[in-house]
Amino acid sequence: MAIKITGTGSYIPDLVEKNEDFHQHHFLNADGSSIDYSNEVIVQKFKDITGIVERRYAKNHLTSSDLGFFAAEKAIADAKIDPEELDYIIVAHNFGDVKHEKIQSDILPCLASRIKHSLRIKNPKCVAYDILFGCPGWVEGVIQAQAFIKAGMAKKCLVIGTETLSRVVDKHDRDSMIYSDGAGATVVEASEDTEGGILAHETASFTYDEAYYLFFGNSNKQDLCRDTRYIKMHGRKIYEFALNNVPQAMKACLDKSGVDIKDVKKVLIHQANEKMDEAIIKRFYRLYKSPAPEDIMPMSIHKLGNSSVATVPTLFDLIKNDQLKNHKLSKGDVIIFASVGAGMHINAIVYKY
Repeated sequence: MAIKITGTGSYIPDLVEKNEDFHQHHFLNADGSSIDYSNEVIVQKFKDITGIVERRYAKNHLTSSDLGFFAAEKAIADAKIDPEELDYIIVAHNFGDVKHEKIQSDILPCLASRIKHSLRIKNPKCVAYDILFGCPGWVEGVIQAQAFIKAGMAKKCLVIGTETLSRVVDKHDRDSMIYSDGAGATVVEASEDTEGGILAHETASFTYDEAYYLFFGNSNKQDLCRDTRYIKMHGRKIYEFALNNVPQAMKACLDKSGVDIKDVKKVLIHQANEKMDEAIIKRFYRLYKSPAPEDIMPMSIHKLGNSSVATVPTLFDLIKNDQLKNHKLSKGDVIIFASVGAGMHINAIVYKY
């Protein structure tokens, strides 16, 4: 038996927020002091580091569960299954449903229950639950789905990553330019065809010193309500952490799979920061004393930004449907999914397409 991704779907919001749209923002340092550069310089430096030119925001009336539902519909249709046959719906997110210009997160009921309701699934044995695992949430959801299937507890699972980070950013923080909204979904199934599927996986949680590298904190603008929190990060610490630990996790996963590094066709890594992802790939291949092949790492961050749990499944869906220039997948190709994020969590999957 092989465990395969049989359907994919993504939802990319319509609203485009370009870098130039941030020229009018009032950016401040964490202590509330003024920044010594013009917004034009700040935005250009941001682009040089992250590679982001524009990002997508959800329309005001939509929430994370709405986006996840849209992606789920596409994945189910792509897999050509009856949604009533689903045994699990696993939804990865970080902040629940945050409505436009509201300050509270809503996760009652959980997003998975909301999406199951929207899909109009009647089967009560289809178990719907959320996973909070930072940006690696979708990858971890797929790992959990394959565990349920291997244990004989499921045959078909729907795994979704959905987020509206635009609702929890501090507009006075330069890091707010990184984040975006979106959703990606996949159907994971047991297959009688033993060729391909999930070959190996690896997960680690670093919490001793690293737990609060990403956290909920106050606005950089000191006179705003101190009871309202926004997504915050220690960027330099995250960068160094990722470079020191993600390549090692990817190597452990690949070694476990038995696949030779030369046979890896694509590495689909969480779209967090272009420079960081490029450095991770270089270090990963350096562990095998090999240069990273050209076009090994597809990127969607330039146009879509960092949508957290949605970046990897969205990237996979785009490539699978020939919507990412110069990148395609063929049957038998070995790919690596990898992610790092709040917690701090790292995970990877080696998958034969």
